[in-house]
Amino acid sequence: MKKLFKTVIIAVMALSVCFGAAAFSEYNSESAYAVVYKQGSSGTTVKKIQQKLKNWGYYSGSVDGIYGAKTKAAVKYFQQKNGLTADGIVGDKTLAALGISTASSASSSSGSSYSNNDVNLLARLIYGEARGESYVGQVAVGAVVLNRVKSASFPNTISGVIYQSYAFTAVADGQINLTPDATAKKAAQDAMNGWDPTYGAIYYYNPATATSSWIFSRKTIVTIGNHVFAK
Repeated sequence: MKKLFKTVIIAVMALSVCFGAAAFSEYNSESAYAVVYKQGSSGTTVKKIQQKLKNWGYYSGSVDGIYGAKTKAAVKYFQQKNGLTADGIVGDKTLAALGISTASSASSSSGSSYSNNDVNLLARLIYGEARGESYVGQVAVGAVVLNRVKSASFPNTISGVIYQSYAFTAVADGQINLTPDATAKKAAQDAMNGWDPTYGAIYYYNPATATSSWIFSRKTIVTIGNHVFAK
């Protein structure tokens, strides 16, 4: 009897370990987050996901609020380009990268939030430097500023990067003081939410107007509109 009881206890413990490991694995997957959108989901948030992806060039389907195969493929592409697990499932991490707030994603990303002054200053820089560019091109300029903040080679604040001597033409010629429009403000917010169309660039220039031979020596990552983005 004692032997049987001991065998049952061991079996229960083994099952507990297995279930615990499975739960841990699921918890570390984005699909285990409280807010999850995947193929088959529908509603207002799915529309927001589709619209963001469409604005940024990842999605070409209808913004209908129905999470189908095209939406899943677009999500996977976005995740792949932004360093997320490319599983086509939108959990808190992907929602945060898309700039879509939820109660859980807001609390998890609060440590990396920017002040209103930061948003406004970045929008002014974008407006001064790139208001004639496409929306993606404007986000890209904002992303370069944020990439510089992260780099050890530049100041570690948005204002420090923007006002660094000879860094931006818009500062030198006073266009930084213009009032940004709604598009520039939205581009600044999207850049701050993690969208980086430049894939890590810390420089950009217009080859038609650039006069520094040094800038042409930098490694080109991507060209968006009139600007070449480089490292």
